Amino acid sequence: MVILAFEENEENILNRILSCISKETDVLKHEVIQKGELSFKGLYIDQYKRIVVREDNEIELTYTEFEILLLLAQNAGVVFSKEQIYDIVWKEPYFGDYNIVMSHIRNIREKIEDNPSKPVYIQTIWGVGYRFNKNLSSGL
Repeated sequence: MVILAFEENEENILNRILSCISKETDVLKHEVIQKGELSFKGLYIDQYKRIVVREDNEIELTYTEFEILLLLAQNAGVVFSKEQIYDIVWKEPYFGDYNIVMSHIRNIREKIEDNPSKPVYIQTIWGVGYRFNKNLSSGL
């Protein structure tokens, strides 16, 4: 019974941690949503007009590409796993198709990066996932 009590206690602690993270993410999203615009060195994203401009050239992204880019840019510096990206963007549980997320990330990089094989905006965190480079914010 001691083990069971420990497991329940551990689960409660984990749930509290996840709840706090969720609330913090909601606060961050709320602040960004009020503004609706994100600006980084050489890259501008307007959430409401759904446009992306890279060095004065508007970039055409698919709906899914835009959603992934927006998710990462709104949370610059936060690492998202492929599973988390899938769950949030597709709004359904992730079932292990890693290639679809990786494919969209590759397409986004082809469109917004000077050298997609050495990305500046969307960084790969090996074995974990992806994050948007927080050091590029111009504080619009």
